[in-house]
Amino acid sequence: MAISAEFEDKMGKTIDALKEDYSTIRAGRANPHILDKIKVDYYGTPTSLQQVANVSVPEARMIQIQPWEVSLIKDIEKAILISDLGITPNNDGKVIRLVFPELTEDRRKELAKDVKKKGDNAKVAIRNVRRDANDEYKKQNKNGDISDDELKNAEDEIQKLTDKYIDLIDKTVDDKTKEIMTV
Repeated sequence: MAISAEFEDKMGKTIDALKEDYSTIRAGRANPHILDKIKVDYYGTPTSLQQVANVSVPEARMIQIQPWEVSLIKDIEKAILISDLGITPNNDGKVIRLVFPELTEDRRKELAKDVKKKGDNAKVAIRNVRRDANDEYKKQNKNGDISDDELKNAEDEIQKLTDKYIDLIDKTVDDKTKEIMTV
């Protein structure tokens, strides 16, 4: 009996969400993905920064934002300031520059804790998927759709899948922590 693809898909989406979350955590280097969640007021509509400006990384610790329309500079600056990036934008009237300072040791440790916390939350989500899958199979067993042996095999398969994804989360957390702690 093959494990339901639905449950593996949910676990895969948890990993994808974690990696996406990690892409917004800066680690000393300028990464344009930290701007992914920033919305700019574009003629009354909240619009993602990438849709109203060209975002580039000319140097290792600088992001350059060139709006399609010069009139958007103030709105983009405002959006960056109210986000929780902790970086003050500089502009020369045409281009906004975000210069990333070197991370202090304390800030690195703080970010590493945050990475671990997000990893732990992802593990909880994986375990919730395991619980849902086990409940589903127990219900099928109770209804007589599957035998006790099939139930045992399904639970074993779900546990193996859970272990695989938990290991993947641990590896992702370790990689991101290493990236943050590297000076």
